[in-house]
Amino acid sequence: MIQAIVFLPLIGAVLAGLISIFGAHARNPSGDTVEHHDDADGAAAHASDAHISDDHADDHGHDDHHAVEPAAAGSRAAEWITTLPLLVAAGLSWFALVDVGFMHHDVRIALFPWINSGDLQVAWALRVDTLTAVMLVVVNTVSSLVHLYSIGYMDEDPNRPRFFSYLSLFTFAMLMLVTADNLVQLFFGWEGVGLASYLLIGFWYQKPSANAAAIKAFVVNRVGDFGFALGIFAIFMLIGSTDFETIFAGAPGLTGKTIDFFGWHADALTLTCLLLFMGAMGKSAQFLLHTWLPDAMEGPTPVSALIHAATMVTAGVFMVARLSPLFELAPNAQAVVMFFGATTAFFAATVGLVQNDIKRIVAYSTCSQLGYMFVAMGAGAYSVGMFHLFTHAFFKALLFLGSGSVIYAMHHEQDIRNMGGLKDRIPFTYIVMVIGTLALTGFPLTAGYFSKDAIIESAFASHNPFALYGFLMTVVAAGLTSFYSWRLIFKTFHGEPHDQEHYEAAHEAPLSMLIPIGILAVGSIFAGFPFKELFAGHAVEEFFRESVKMNPHIIEDMHHIPETIAFLPTVMMALGFVVSWLFYIRRPYLPVELARQQPLLYKFLLNKWYFDELYDLIFVRPAKWLGRFLWKVGDGYIIDGFGPDGVSARVLDVTRNVVKLQTGYLYHYAFAMLIGVAGLITWFMFGLGGQ
Repeated sequence: MIQAIVFLPLIGAVLAGLISIFGAHARNPSGDTVEHHDDADGAAAHASDAHISDDHADDHGHDDHHAVEPAAAGSRAAEWITTLPLLVAAGLSWFALVDVGFMHHDVRIALFPWINSGDLQVAWALRVDTLTAVMLVVVNTVSSLVHLYSIGYMDEDPNRPRFFSYLSLFTFAMLMLVTADNLVQLFFGWEGVGLASYLLIGFWYQKPSANAAAIKAFVVNRVGDFGFALGIFAIFMLIGSTDFETIFAGAPGLTGKTIDFFGWHADALTLTCLLLFMGAMGKSAQFLLHTWLPDAMEGPTPVSALIHAATMVTAGVFMVARLSPLFELAPNAQAVVMFFGATTAFFAATVGLVQNDIKRIVAYSTCSQLGYMFVAMGAGAYSVGMFHLFTHAFFKALLFLGSGSVIYAMHHEQDIRNMGGLKDRIPFTYIVMVIGTLALTGFPLTAGYFSKDAIIESAFASHNPFALYGFLMTVVAAGLTSFYSWRLIFKTFHGEPHDQEHYEAAHEAPLSMLIPIGILAVGSIFAGFPFKELFAGHAVEEFFRESVKMNPHIIEDMHHIPETIAFLPTVMMALGFVVSWLFYIRRPYLPVELARQQPLLYKFLLNKWYFDELYDLIFVRPAKWLGRFLWKVGDGYIIDGFGPDGVSARVLDVTRNVVKLQTGYLYHYAFAMLIGVAGLITWFMFGLGGQ
């Protein structure tokens, strides 16, 4: 069963990839550009441009812009070849969770030896304990629904086989990551999701902005991955193995040991955990390494849901939970984790207040919620962080796919300032978006209420040096989250329509898009209470067993906090809703007036704390200057100047002139010989005479 769960997406990816390759050849065997014509109006248009601009296009409708595609049958085959295996894998994942979590049937399947080099012995194996089983459910459930949703959303794109191949490849890489039995195998999956995300974010490679976003995501993640790789090297140096069981058994013996790090004798476990967390910061878009996440919105909307809901961005959270036996022995590293998590939760929430792109608002929300998860990790409440990861997957995928439904209905419009009144045009999307918003803001009895409040309680109960900071930042972020989430709902679905033409044409998406968001809406309500005891109650130890190393007192302490503290997040949620209602329903002139009164603060938040500009000044421009200097001066002036354009050019000049002496005429050679003889005689005469 486990092998089927992991390898079904890979089979789908390979088959869809082959269809894409052969389909492209069938459409255009000569490799020349082929133009297709839209039968609706006879206008010539490149089929590849039909959906290129995704959510920025404004020239196409949905009733008459289906691209004419010769290989339509192949595209349909690719869609179902990838989607059906994912649906099967999702169903099997739920069975695996029951079998592993409740029946205690942990699984380790050795597949084959992989790397045998000296002391480095790495085998390829599948490790499935409760922590992995939870991730299998999250990844496969959301991924299968995203595949199903994409059938409707991408219905007019001629490159659908390539898109679905990338989606399934992404899912397989994530499954390899969560089932890894050692750090090297985990790193393979880690880099695999990085590659697949690069391909998906830049799927519409004709768009310069999509290419730039894909490169940015790839480069920023390389920064974090460099630290992650150093952390793996450090563990191998200290313990002599990358196998998890060996690492966890040897970790207590590392207490008190130091590593000579450029002359600094650092605590071995603290430094190692910080390097590993650096990788998590990049992959999970934590403060300072967060800049790639909002730009990743350039990819198709289903990609946003897949990357930001349940897969790539949660990899860092999973990795910290998997390595919890190490972090529990490094309290200073835990303090850093909580600091960055709390800072990210607050920072991203402030930026989300003023964004106008519907997908970017949800993206900053993701960034903020990931910060919450790391706060729980820093508190030692790893199961609580995983609880929020589990619930967040449902309501965040719902919000992204719901946003895609809005964009689909609004003729690919993304700016919420150009929307309004849509609850009457797309009522089903409105209802599910409200459900997702209730869950995100922590409305009582929704999934987010149980997991989000549990994180805030764990921060309050923690003995981490940054516990108070973590508690305050997450409470404030709860209020901000409620404000900007309801701002999105009010400006999109309420009030008067701002674009009458698009409003009149708006209609619900096809069933293939509505069914997935309906299922996710159910999960956003019911993924909380039934699992509360397993993730954040007294059943944690029995459910997770040895898969995570919990702080032994944190769960008990969480249940003894004052009631006022427990109710504080709900109060902040309600306060955020009231202020948002006041600003955007009761007195809609207030936001404009406030922005006019506080222009510096407004621009500061609108420009995302100027991190992109700062990084451009510190890193991008110097890198470009250095590259240009090495190109123009180093390569052009010095290497080419002294090489092809210098010494070698002079040698060629000399040889060209010498060649001219070889005329082939006998009298020229006789004359040269006479000159030579005369010269020798002269030298002998004067030379000997001088002696």
